[in-house]
Amino acid sequence: MRSERLGVAVIIGSTRVGRVCDAVGAWFAERAGQRDDLAVDVLDLAGYAFPACYPQRPTPSMRRFAGAVGRADAFVVVTPEYNRSFPASLKQAVDSAYDEWQAKPVGIVSYGSGSAGHYAVEQLRTVFTALHAVTMRDWVGVDLLGPAVDGHGRPHDTDDRLRAIEAMLDQLTWWGRTLREGRRAQPYVS
Repeated sequence: MRSERLGVAVIIGSTRVGRVCDAVGAWFAERAGQRDDLAVDVLDLAGYAFPACYPQRPTPSMRRFAGAVGRADAFVVVTPEYNRSFPASLKQAVDSAYDEWQAKPVGIVSYGSGSAGHYAVEQLRTVFTALHAVTMRDWVGVDLLGPAVDGHGRPHDTDDRLRAIEAMLDQLTWWGRTLREGRRAQPYVS
């Protein structure tokens, strides 16, 4: 059904005090929300109380997050690059769901100082592959040291960035529709 909107969860992956992840995430969600083929929902990890130690049984926050992941058709993870990887808060959230990620596409918006988050993207590709998710080839990178970012970390709309967003969302939409129809026809088995 081509007319059915694709449910995309934009995951704000940092919980640090003073983060710019929420500014980058809001900027991206606004751009994605302009498309009439997407229904965008923002999942800010700062709004979830994940436990410090992985419990024997999922907590209410873990169940709530896994439920939101389960309802989404596709994801865009917004992540900073910390120490050539992504933050522990994001890994903790990713690990609180499992089957819910399977056979769904994942796009990535990353940011960093100098690398535009390239290393975080590569690390996340490995994690999502292990979860049987499909990562998009194209991604959106933001260099916080560049001139196209305001004083609050919010990116400016440059032609290159808008093209990168469009390319990634086009790929995400194609994969999202294709995998959604595949899951409806036959449940995914891992």
